[in-house]
Amino acid sequence: MRLATFNVLHGRSLDDGVVERERFRAAVAALDADVLGMQEVDRGQVRSGHLDLTALAAEASGATHHRFAPALIGTPGEAYRRLAHDEDGVDEPSFGVSLISRWPVRSWHVTRLTGAPVRSPIFAPGPRGRFMWLRDEPRVVLAAVVEGPDGPFTVATTHLSFVPAWNAGQLRLAVRALRRLPSPRVLMGDLNMPARAAALVSGWRPLARLATYPAWQPRVQLDHVLLDRRGGARWPGEAVAEAPRVPFSDHRPLVVEIDAGPPPRRPGANGY
Repeated sequence: MRLATFNVLHGRSLDDGVVERERFRAAVAALDADVLGMQEVDRGQVRSGHLDLTALAAEASGATHHRFAPALIGTPGEAYRRLAHDEDGVDEPSFGVSLISRWPVRSWHVTRLTGAPVRSPIFAPGPRGRFMWLRDEPRVVLAAVVEGPDGPFTVATTHLSFVPAWNAGQLRLAVRALRRLPSPRVLMGDLNMPARAAALVSGWRPLARLATYPAWQPRVQLDHVLLDRRGGARWPGEAVAEAPRVPFSDHRPLVVEIDAGPPPRRPGANGY
């Protein structure tokens, strides 16, 4: 089983500032992930050519099960509005997270998190990177109960606040919501905190300890794959991880391969 998490920076390359469809598609296909969680995902945004990046990633992965969960409607850093609890923002430019699975999904679950009420400094990537004071944005956790090769499991993705301490509170809320779903449970995403803090706050086990940020010379791990095995799960304790270089985004994807049963049957071969 290959799990991957990737903050895609809406597909933008820091070299040319462009979101290029085939470049995005090729990079996602190369990850060869059975389940992929993405953050900073655009849908219908002018800046990314009105692409549906979730659908494009699903096509590139050979997956028929996917969902996008908007964190906000509009453009981050510009004009946007929060979503109502049961709103999906269809047919409006939106920004959020997504999950793509090669295995059938039994059910989808969305948990909304409020942004920090204060501005905080954040580093803007690029050749002339600089710090800026930014207002935090609402966040979202997207979870799926997946029918995997060794039985059902829960996988979720999220992008937590860049504000210290506030993101720890968001992580606790995410873990609390996920514990209502079947074990084993995996949380993937850009948690905006190092591995030790993520493990301490969540109580879950990191499956990888690799630097993922900044992409051109990684020095810190902000992207994580955390495992909760409580509930009698029989997943192995060891995993093989990599953080390959990709021609867009300021993060590297984090790919974790674990032995959780027989190889997955690819969509199309079995009728789903």
